[in-house]
Amino acid sequence: MHPTDDARHFTSVSAQLTGFDGADLEATGMAEVYRAVAAEQLGPERYARLLRELPEEPAGAGDPELRTAAEAVTHLWYTGSWPGPPPFLVSPRAYAEGLVWKAAGLKAPATAPGGYGSWAWAPDRPAGRGPGHGTEVTGP
Repeated sequence: MHPTDDARHFTSVSAQLTGFDGADLEATGMAEVYRAVAAEQLGPERYARLLRELPEEPAGAGDPELRTAAEAVTHLWYTGSWPGPPPFLVSPRAYAEGLVWKAAGLKAPATAPGGYGSWAWAPDRPAGRGPGHGTEVTGP
C-alpha cells in the first residue's frame, strides 16, 4: 500500500513530535493506524490544524488546544494508546510497537516469547542458589 500525502504528512509531523525519523515510524507498521486514530479522536478541524500549524518547538506552543493534540499524538506513538478521554489501547500490536520500548532498547514485556518448548526448560539459577548449594531444607 502506498502512503497518501496525508499519511506522509502525518508521519513527518509525528517524527518531529517523537524524535524518531519517518523511516523508524513507518517500520512499526502503525503509521496508517495511528493516523486514522488521531484523525478520528481529534476531529477533522483539530487534526488538520495540527498538521498545518505545528510549531517548531511543540513544548513551547502557546496554543493549549494545539499542544494537547501534539501531546496526544506523541503519547499514541510512545505507548500505543490514546490518552482519552476515554483512554484506550489501540491494539496489542500497538503496545508491542510502542516507541517507549525502542527508546529503551527493549522488547515489550510478554511480546517476545522464547519459542516453542521454552517453557519446558528450568530457568538458569544464579551461583549459590538452588539444590545442592545450601538452600535446601532437608527435615528436622
